[in-house]
Amino acid sequence: MTDLSALVVDDDFHIADLHARLVAGAPGFRCVGTAGTARGALSLIDSARPDLVLLDAYLPDGSGIELIRRIEPDVIALTAANDSDTVRRAIRSGAFGFLIKPFEPHLLAEKLVSYAAYAEAVAAPRALNQASVDRLFGMLRPDVKARTRTATEQAVLTCIADSGRELSAPDIAERVGVSRATAQRYLGALATERLITVQLKYGATGRPEHRYRLAASPPPGSTPPAAPNPPGRPPAGTPLAPGPGVASD
Repeated sequence: MTDLSALVVDDDFHIADLHARLVAGAPGFRCVGTAGTARGALSLIDSARPDLVLLDAYLPDGSGIELIRRIEPDVIALTAANDSDTVRRAIRSGAFGFLIKPFEPHLLAEKLVSYAAYAEAVAAPRALNQASVDRLFGMLRPDVKARTRTATEQAVLTCIADSGRELSAPDIAERVGVSRATAQRYLGALATERLITVQLKYGATGRPEHRYRLAASPPPGSTPPAAPNPPGRPPAGTPLAPGPGVASD
């Protein structure tokens, strides 16, 4: 899958530049530009054709929320507005996500990871069964109820839990034995359920990298990975061998 393109729209050019750098540092994303007005956003959307728009609700020449209905790209609303009416209108207009400014960079990173998983899931033209449709809607409106995981998804979650530290997507892919794209797809789903957290870190080369670790408190109703067995202790349910002097049947 090619990189996803994103446009940042914010009337504060300092904030727009900050968000653009966060997008550019996200694996699988590229920023195609910034705009400070609704008019500028429409012009760039027409020329750059972004997959995603990070959109402020308050723009000098119009409402960002109303703009959502007029544009084709998916939208994550990034705004200082925290009233229920604005949130409701954003949801009804079709926003993929909503972040209240100011927010920590890792929260935007988590939204981008979730969106990448969603975009990959809908990219291939195919007939969908009900389970697939439910999963897509779950990415849009995360459901914390426990669900059955695939063996690979459980392996990714267990890998993160067992490490006890932050891991990158390539680290996880290598340990689990899957491609980086596959690892990122499952990481997106796990981040959406808030079972893992995402942090943006800068490596020795100066390039930003997403790092993943187990969430401190999994949401109610979710199914966290089983705790690893202490060294030398057999898994639960394993029959114990009789000790010296103990007769066996």
